[in-house]
Amino acid sequence: MAHANLKLIDALRITAQKLAEGGNYQWGHMGSCNCGNLAQELTKLTKAEIHQFAMEGRGDWREQVEQFCPSSGLNIDLLIVDLLNHGLNVTDLQDLEWLSDKKILQRIPLEKRNKMRHNVREDVVLYMNTWADMLEEQLIPHIKLNLDFLAKEVLVEYEQV
Repeated sequence: MAHANLKLIDALRITAQKLAEGGNYQWGHMGSCNCGNLAQELTKLTKAEIHQFAMEGRGDWREQVEQFCPSSGLNIDLLIVDLLNHGLNVTDLQDLEWLSDKKILQRIPLEKRNKMRHNVREDVVLYMNTWADMLEEQLIPHIKLNLDFLAKEVLVEYEQV
């Protein structure tokens, strides 16, 4: 599972929102599919650039990831390295393309889960938002807030009374 971090959570939510609002989605296009849309948000590459990089490689995202070699020099492999540096792992990319991560799917009500399809925009939006929720829940216990400044403000107010 991905390493929970704010940038990845934000990218998942923004990508889901863009798709929900009618953003470009075409599952058969490497730059406009499930992974392609998230890659656009994380890397700021265009859908055309991502698609062009993928065409230098082999197959869909699942196949690209299966044959991933960080030292190949292929642009698609460099793109995958960039995505990994944002906290994803190769399995996350494969699962996102096919909406197949069991931990994410378990959080989706059974009646909806059983009808989900990997190439349906609304299902991708639900999957990404559910994933972002899950990552957020993992991250929250590790966030430490320094609220010392509140105690100082209360003390100053008390002294002024």
